Amino acid sequence: MDRIASMLPTSRWRTPRLGVTGGIGSGKSTFAALLAARGAIHIDADQIARGVTAAGGLAMAPIAAAFGAELIAEDGGLRRERMRALAFADASARQRLEAIVHPLVGQATAQRIVQAEQAGAALIVLDIPLLVESGRWSRALDQVLVVDCSEETQIRRVIERNQLTRAAIERILAAQATRKARRAAADMIIYNDTQDLERLRAQAVRIAALFGL
Repeated sequence: MDRIASMLPTSRWRTPRLGVTGGIGSGKSTFAALLAARGAIHIDADQIARGVTAAGGLAMAPIAAAFGAELIAEDGGLRRERMRALAFADASARQRLEAIVHPLVGQATAQRIVQAEQAGAALIVLDIPLLVESGRWSRALDQVLVVDCSEETQIRRVIERNQLTRAAIERILAAQATRKARRAAADMIIYNDTQDLERLRAQAVRIAALFGL
């Protein structure tokens, strides 16, 4: 059964902020999109990160300076597969990349939160893959919702979706917070081991109702 907070605290912010996270392949972005369908404003940190590392993105000049031209695609964007391989093989490279990208993502996220509040949003959903790993998001959120599933389910989904090898996915999982750590940080947990979209939608309706949506 889902672990759901029976009472939500009064928001510290103009608009309640719900952080949604989960490991790769958990379905966190699908769940965040389902909340958006109920009227929440969905801010996707991964989407923002892709934007700052695309051609002309704010991260590209410092990435080129830090890593060299071999990490830059012909269109001027990031060679994502090469960078992923480097980041998971070399922890210091991952840290250098995060030091460039994360502040830019944080700035853009803050701007979108302000825009959502100005638009009169009833709920802001912050879709943050590394919410638990970063350690800083708790200060900017009212509640944390974790979408959880078994590692075998994660691996199967990512193989089907991204055609990555099992070994590559296991390296990604090893670099992310453990299931135990994510669940410990959660105010709400949605278990998503099945791929039943209607069940997930029903859960999103229940969560949205807690925030008046």
